[in-house]
Amino acid sequence: MTSPLVAAERPELVRGIRRWDLVALIINITIGAGILGLPAKIYALVGTYSLVAYAASAALVTLIILCFAEVSSRFSGAGGPYLYAREAFGPLVGFEVGWLLWLSRLASFAALCNLFVEYATYFWPAVGAGAGRAALMAGLIAALTLVNLVGVRTAALVNNLFTVSKLLMLVLFTGVGLFFVDWRAFSFASPPPVASFSSAVLLLIFTFSGFDVAAIPAGEIQQPQRNVPFALFTAIATVAGLFLLVQVVCIGTLPGLATAERPLASATQQFLGPAGAAAVAAAAILTILGTLNALMLAGPRLLFALAEQGQIPAVFGATHPRFRTPHVALLVSAGLKLALAISGTFIYALTLSTIIRLLYFALTCAALPVLRRRFPARPAPFRVAGGGAVAAVCVGLCGWLLLSSQGTEVRDVAVATVVGLVLYAVGARGRRPWPSSAGTTDIRRS
Repeated sequence: MTSPLVAAERPELVRGIRRWDLVALIINITIGAGILGLPAKIYALVGTYSLVAYAASAALVTLIILCFAEVSSRFSGAGGPYLYAREAFGPLVGFEVGWLLWLSRLASFAALCNLFVEYATYFWPAVGAGAGRAALMAGLIAALTLVNLVGVRTAALVNNLFTVSKLLMLVLFTGVGLFFVDWRAFSFASPPPVASFSSAVLLLIFTFSGFDVAAIPAGEIQQPQRNVPFALFTAIATVAGLFLLVQVVCIGTLPGLATAERPLASATQQFLGPAGAAAVAAAAILTILGTLNALMLAGPRLLFALAEQGQIPAVFGATHPRFRTPHVALLVSAGLKLALAISGTFIYALTLSTIIRLLYFALTCAALPVLRRRFPARPAPFRVAGGGAVAAVCVGLCGWLLLSSQGTEVRDVAVATVVGLVLYAVGARGRRPWPSSAGTTDIRRS
């Protein structure tokens, strides 16, 4: 079976993605389930300055997206950050990016699994702790694993059922909630400590993430020099505006926001009563469930692809004889997701995922000037003005946010990196990596 990370030599790709197609794609991927839990966590850190933190995070993410757009436009193959790092910095760095990319999906799943439990306790308090919490997580992960085991088409159909709910819920929540906001709740008199603000921006990177998937097809966009910047800024402005409005409604309607476990449901209860809160909680559960299913679908394919490349033991590249799905990668991923979800908390798993994302965000940004120097005769179809300076700023900002990370999460990421090196060494002995002449990088000619 051909790895999804390997692009065979092929003719020029069709530029079939139009301007508003790309806008919709980025918005859909970026609006995940993190916004359902973070308004309370960010407010606890920096109070009303959470609004400033959202704006700062959106600005940083926009710069990173521009770097992703240029780098990805050079490639006609799939693979995203793994492919970019492999071409710019070599197979070992590429492998570590692919490995950490997979781990970030595990951590994202664990964070959202904990958030799912928090919203589920609105209807069933017994699952909030202890054996009830573990049983709910185990049942949820088992069900999603089964759906994805029996075939990718089934998983895709299930995922489509949840797509609209997240947008509909957020638009209704902000549209109604703004009429009930108490503007006296907003105060910017006391700026928060720099460390707290940095921690808030770090957490919010998770909320704005997802663009690393959306930027991959930049080389297949109609008039990329015009449409990519338009789509990026339009999508990020839309998402940032919506997230800011959610935070405004939460601050202005929920006096106890800092300690709320289900901020959107609790805020809705303030202005629509228990029935409104129940409706938001139910919509939140569906939204989180849809995101969890998408992560269960995508994450194991990364592990499978690394095995297909010969960079980890070949057993992870096995496919089910009947369903033709990567069942070993799927089952291993599911087991680790359950262990991480039960042992951790929403904030721990979210921070772990964000630290990993910042690492491969920084490497992708750093790849921009490297690829420009290495292929001067092959300019990228989409080129960022002042790209070298933009890349340097992005790498510096990612470094600043990494320095504000907690020691526990940084330690765990370091341990995971070492584990990846061991697997890389074992896989290299057991299976010869595919040569780059097979088209792994497939840098596009202009």
